[in-house]
Amino acid sequence: MKHSDESPADQPSRAQSQSQSQSHREAQHGIADLELVPLPGSSRPPFSGFSAAAAPQLSDDANIEATLILRRRAEPEAGSFAQPHSVQELAEKYGADPADLELVRSTLAGLGISVMSSEAASRRVRISGSSKLMSQVFGTELQTHSTLDPAGSEVTFRHRSGELSIPAVLAGIVTAVLGLDDRPQSRTLFRFVPAAARTVSYTPVHLGTIYNFPQEYDGSGQSIAIIELGGGFVQADLDSYFHDLGLKTPVIKGIGVDGGSNRPDGNPNGPDGEVMLDIEVAGAMAPGAEILVYFAPNTDAGFVDAVSAAAHATPAPAAISISWGQSEDGWTAQARKAFDEALADAALLGITVTAAAGDDGSTDRAPDGKSHVDFPASSPHALACGGTRLEANPSSGEVTSETVWNNGPGGGATGGGVSRAFGLPQWQGSAGVPAPEGISGRGVPDVAAVADPETGYLVRVDGRNTVIGGTSAVSPLWAALIARLVQARGQGLGLLQPLIYGSAAAGEIPAGFRDIVKGTNGAYSAHTGWDACTGLGVPNGAELLARLATKDAGTAARATQEARLLGDAQ
Repeated sequence: MKHSDESPADQPSRAQSQSQSQSHREAQHGIADLELVPLPGSSRPPFSGFSAAAAPQLSDDANIEATLILRRRAEPEAGSFAQPHSVQELAEKYGADPADLELVRSTLAGLGISVMSSEAASRRVRISGSSKLMSQVFGTELQTHSTLDPAGSEVTFRHRSGELSIPAVLAGIVTAVLGLDDRPQSRTLFRFVPAAARTVSYTPVHLGTIYNFPQEYDGSGQSIAIIELGGGFVQADLDSYFHDLGLKTPVIKGIGVDGGSNRPDGNPNGPDGEVMLDIEVAGAMAPGAEILVYFAPNTDAGFVDAVSAAAHATPAPAAISISWGQSEDGWTAQARKAFDEALADAALLGITVTAAAGDDGSTDRAPDGKSHVDFPASSPHALACGGTRLEANPSSGEVTSETVWNNGPGGGATGGGVSRAFGLPQWQGSAGVPAPEGISGRGVPDVAAVADPETGYLVRVDGRNTVIGGTSAVSPLWAALIARLVQARGQGLGLLQPLIYGSAAAGEIPAGFRDIVKGTNGAYSAHTGWDACTGLGVPNGAELLARLATKDAGTAARATQEARLLGDAQ
């Protein structure tokens, strides 16, 4: 009789090992027979300076996490944005079909890929697997590449180029595969100038007076979500800053997404400056609101996942502020579409998303020198925020002059122009958006506020007070105003543009705005009414509140604007 050397306790482990080996063999067999089809919109050019011959291959067993985006059960129609949906309603109407989710999970699991999480409402499936496996399943080659970031530090990332593929059985179901290539996707949109160049600076409290924020509301009962792709905040600095303003420090929560977290690096000229600027502007201009800071990796997957996490939070924030961006051309079509759909989800859930329009004028730092707009500001589901130069008395709020922000080559200027990726929304159809080269596209920005660092924001970063500018600051300013408006209205504003544009024709100034008529951002000049430098203008908060004073008034206004909503512009 043959005896086993294993104890009874060892035997289940062996059975488990045999089962895993069997699963591995089945997965390998499945990959050998796998039929792949191209994934539309996934083509990505090589990173500048990348050499495939010189770049090392990624280790076959390196673990990779990625995000898949699935198709909607149905597309939102023109009237879908008129009233906020619950997350459950969003999932049932516009989320992923349960059958699609199950097919994706079972297909990938059968190929040996781990499904970490899946959500019907946001249509996301988070997966992980070895580099070799992920390359095989998605038809690509992964290598590594190193470059220097704006601060001069070396950054190494996974790199791919060309088109992705997906299993044929998932064609039409999976619309995006994000995160295989984890190159930096976006940049901060804030600016410093030497102290000698500053003419005046403002605290956010000063700006609340200058822009006539409704004083009877402070954002109480609301939350503002802020998206950050690096850096972090120091609580002691925030406590000191708000104390000096005579304000109570708001409740501030850091929330990690895809491994991101609050990681201040002590460099005020880096992402820390962005994070502190965003928190301090939003927190001081809506001091009653809770501030939720979502930290994610600076990748296409991290950016989309952070916005989706913020949008699907319960309770929903009044606003999501985004101060990071990149020229439309710096995104794959699949990533841009997935991001735009995440912003549409936010609007359907009653959340207004504000986004910085860029700090590099009408070229948006594109190497061809032609006109470009920044994304995500160019999404029709984002309230695009441009920048001005403001000369005013900080104490009294009296404005001497306010013009388009443009400090010349290298000095920064507000972004703005016409999108090549998104068509002209119907709610912007009568605003007078130009059609350069015959292109009829979404006009950027929608609104504005001070952004020139020479007339910038007094903030505290990494232990010292400083002055910062850039359209980065305009996004949280508008998010704070929206939090006050939502508090007054008693309901989220969602897609705000149909309300603020109204029926105003080209050259007309809607109520709630002070028009900016002087200056240029390069290719475009300011003029009466909407323009591609400062949009409709800077806010008169109390006047804007009068347009949106009650839930019934807001609902009625939306009903009259249904034909102007985004639906047909997609």
